[in-house]
Amino acid sequence: MSETEAQLIERAKRDANAFGILYERYVDRIFSYIVYRTSDAKEAEDLTARVFFRALARIGDYRQRGAPFAAWLYRIAHNLVANWHRDRSRHPSVRLDDALTLAANGASPHQLAEQSDDARRLLEALRRLPDERQQILLLKHLDDLSNLEIAQILGRSEGAIKSLYHRTLVELREMLEIRD
Repeated sequence: MSETEAQLIERAKRDANAFGILYERYVDRIFSYIVYRTSDAKEAEDLTARVFFRALARIGDYRQRGAPFAAWLYRIAHNLVANWHRDRSRHPSVRLDDALTLAANGASPHQLAEQSDDARRLLEALRRLPDERQQILLLKHLDDLSNLEIAQILGRSEGAIKSLYHRTLVELREMLEIRD
């Protein structure tokens, strides 16, 4: 009989090995979220470690209130990333890794330039969105979370997330069309 997540969380409150199972289950998703939000893999590694350190330190206080454990971890990550951005007033830039990925996929120099320009324009448009709207897109498309799960992470209603998501897509489309 397999252990439910709720049972695993209860066991993790007194057993570090059980917390290790939770860590393995969620570390890649949290890391991906933080990499996207910071555009810096090294900083994301540090912040991911801090998320799980904080979760381990506070797991005794965790109470499941209808939101999944992942929502609690994303909330910790969100707060740490917000602090990280507040502490650093630098602007993210387009990463060289993106261009290298396109080149590795066999794109011609012309295609590479076009795709790189499109990626840069999209990234610039995304960065102009309010923080919460960026998070909604990230959680929906990179982590495949439902509107309900996103609502629980961001402390909003499911209807508000659905509406914000739609308005965000419309706004993004308008930003990209204006620049064409």
